[in-house]
Amino acid sequence: MENENPTHNANIDAEWNQNKLALEKISSAVDRIRNEIGKVIVGQDDMITLFITALFAGGHILIEGVPGIAKTLAAKLLAKTLSVNFSRIQFTPDLMPSDVIGTSVFNFKNSEFTFNRGPVFSNVVLIDEINRSPAKTQAALFEVMEEQQVTVDGTTYFLEFPFIVIATQNPIEQEGTYKLPEAQLDRFLYRLRIHYPSLDEEKQILQRFKEDFGNRKMNEVQKVFSAEEIRECRKLVEQVLIRDELLDYIANIVHQTRNHGDLFLGASPRASLAIMRSAKAIAAINGRDFVTPEDIQFVSYPVLNHRIILTPEREMEGMEPEDVVKDIIQKIDVPR
Repeated sequence: MENENPTHNANIDAEWNQNKLALEKISSAVDRIRNEIGKVIVGQDDMITLFITALFAGGHILIEGVPGIAKTLAAKLLAKTLSVNFSRIQFTPDLMPSDVIGTSVFNFKNSEFTFNRGPVFSNVVLIDEINRSPAKTQAALFEVMEEQQVTVDGTTYFLEFPFIVIATQNPIEQEGTYKLPEAQLDRFLYRLRIHYPSLDEEKQILQRFKEDFGNRKMNEVQKVFSAEEIRECRKLVEQVLIRDELLDYIANIVHQTRNHGDLFLGASPRASLAIMRSAKAIAAINGRDFVTPEDIQFVSYPVLNHRIILTPEREMEGMEPEDVVKDIIQKIDVPR
């Protein structure tokens, strides 16, 4: 006790209080976004949480679910709460790559080619029914999703910050669809599987819209979060503490996917980084400047479920990727 430095301790306390105050700013922003989306959407709390997490962690989202459960609506509402540009692309079988990223057009006045930017040049890009377009159109997204840039005719065009793709797909209807390649699936931070609302939530939906046939409540949603605030929050999320034991925990989870008997394909190092970034974002959203094992477990399911492939035998038995992730998490010792 004699060697204690009061000045040093005071500096630590001051730094901790400053960090706590900053994280409260994140919590405030999350509350504002939740409140705006909640004006229209009933339930789907985990989906909204992971939307915001992806925003802070810097990743794209694939939403999967049957028609009519507000996949597209939720994505539009998130964009509506942000003071950024928004574009929507409806993927169809005849959609060409140039319809997504843009094309060079010859200008007869100056005898030069001019690049006309496609709808992907935005901040929040909603891709509806992403599995409706063939592989060559889906491949147009590879570079822009990973590197936030587009290269056309040898010239590279950079996108403005922030850039997030929210894609939807219907897992039930297979006619006229094209399976997303694993390389593209790996570029999505999360795959969110959305299910039907509960009975109580269904009743709330009917009550909320019984006198709103035109969905006028959409007009009540306000912009409450700017691009600069997103940048500041991402910098804060980067500073969230994660112990080395928890990094080892993440590595063990991902490594087990590559050695599991029920899996044909395991997750890549990109998955490890995704879990780490997401766990930091979840911790910050919950007002903590440190990551817990529960944060890692929570984000492991949406991060891994589209990055692992079951063996044909397990797939025929009706096993789901989430079942394997749960089995792995249960078998690995949790650091304390």
